[in-house]
Amino acid sequence: MDYLVATVFFAVSASVTPGPNNIMLMTSGVNFGVRKSLPLLTGICIGFALMILLIGLGFGQLFALFPNLHLIIKCLGTLYLLYLAWLIAKSGSVNSTNSQTKPLTFIKGALFQWVNGKAWVVATGAIAAFTTVGAGYYGQSFTLALTFLLVAFPCAGVWLFFGTLLKQVLKSERYRRYFNYTMSALLVLSVAPVVKEITLQVFSQGV
Repeated sequence: MDYLVATVFFAVSASVTPGPNNIMLMTSGVNFGVRKSLPLLTGICIGFALMILLIGLGFGQLFALFPNLHLIIKCLGTLYLLYLAWLIAKSGSVNSTNSQTKPLTFIKGALFQWVNGKAWVVATGAIAAFTTVGAGYYGQSFTLALTFLLVAFPCAGVWLFFGTLLKQVLKSERYRRYFNYTMSALLVLSVAPVVKEITLQVFSQGV
């Protein structure tokens, strides 16, 4: 029971704190509302739970054998996050194309976890902290993934509903554009630690 309580507390703190996922959900709530943003919320929650499970089942060993593969994924992920920041900045503006004014889909929300720096830190940290080597390892990995799946919906959903409430305030296109610029800047700032880590890793390898 103590193990499960600790796991739930960790999942809540990791899921409700600011990060790329929650910034995107709040922005989507402001620009598209709850109903149109539900596929994104569902994709994020299921995608992250699946990510934890797959890491627990062996991806960690794969990256231990091929550390450069992890570096490549982080580099590509950082570029993708910066691209998403640009899309957020353009959301809802007069000059946006139709493709830029649609909310992200379930698939994009799920796949986004694999290029999300915070998701990697939380997933690997959770596996390291809440699993033990032995007969119960795979069961613990499954329990951890299931816990995050159940906890993520209400925790991340708060950000989506908060964005919907802000939608009533940001009725002016100008204010909404300022909001999108702010969220875009916050997403870029959330990537900064990953960029620093990549830079240190590259220089330490003498690349």
